[in-house]
Amino acid sequence: MGNTVGFGVIGCGVIAPWHTQSIRDIPHARLVAVCDVIPEKADSLAKDAGGVRAYYDVDALLRDSEIDAVCVCVPSGLHAKIGVLAALAGKHVLCEKPLDVTLDHMDELISVCARQGVTLGCIFQRRTQKLWQAVRDAVQGGSIGRLILADAYIKYYRSQAYYDSAGWRGTWELDGGGALMNQGVHCVDLMRWIAGDPVSVYARCAHLARKIEVEDTACAVVEYSCGAMGIIEATTSVYNGMDHRLEFHGETGNVLVEGARIVRWETEDGSGPPESLVADDPQAAANPADIGIENHRAQIKDFADAIIQKRAPLVTGVEARKSVEFILGIYRSSELRQPVRFPLT
Repeated sequence: MGNTVGFGVIGCGVIAPWHTQSIRDIPHARLVAVCDVIPEKADSLAKDAGGVRAYYDVDALLRDSEIDAVCVCVPSGLHAKIGVLAALAGKHVLCEKPLDVTLDHMDELISVCARQGVTLGCIFQRRTQKLWQAVRDAVQGGSIGRLILADAYIKYYRSQAYYDSAGWRGTWELDGGGALMNQGVHCVDLMRWIAGDPVSVYARCAHLARKIEVEDTACAVVEYSCGAMGIIEATTSVYNGMDHRLEFHGETGNVLVEGARIVRWETEDGSGPPESLVADDPQAAANPADIGIENHRAQIKDFADAIIQKRAPLVTGVEARKSVEFILGIYRSSELRQPVRFPLT
């Protein structure tokens, strides 16, 4: 490997080009191959990515000695299965969000990677944005005083055609959930990263507009470990979609963000947000393809750096697991129709 990390991308669906292009843009990373069980998809992406090798079988890709790490871009419910196979082959593992859709599968992946001595990371690219880093610093640094309320409103749009476009979409087995697990997971991760771990949740989830197994609408009341309370409201059925809105209210200040734009930043001492905070990542409220590549590139670069430097990546498997557990707690509360406490057992 030396000072260059060879990557393979497993799964050639919608998000895979963000990985292949990011890898090609990083000086100390090299895209070696892509893989998909549908040969046409693998061949097409391999060609678009500069003529790299195309595999149609995961085991064949994992036998490639030039590959040091894999990006797992298959359906969510297969993340851990593919990640475990990669780890057992001695490859470092970077999963797309979420890490997986069950606690058992995530725990197995984390355990196998640790036992094999390979690096495990998960894509939550919004953590690389200066905007969200500044919001976290403000909230956790006490700029708005003791946190009282932390709310997330995630009102996106996905058509029935979107869910019908692939058999795994909208299923519990492979999508693991809907408005929260697939689309809303980034904002749920930000809420936990900024406000802290949840202590309890009381929620209702349902599919009100789409013909799918999972929820297209969810509402949850959350209590955080810092003592703050808050709302998480998510849907994929708001016509044309809206920018997500995250709100943090403390005893001495408020920070409100819509999409990637600060709409309110108040502190008792009058200090505002850091200068030159601008939107650095297009949003995907109505179209999942409307996301920029910059933050994927930043996180994949960090992952390559972590492998070379033998350190933990920006988002570890253990950290990524917590955000999925948060969502699973919301689902459990809705199913039981009663409050649920964390950690889940």
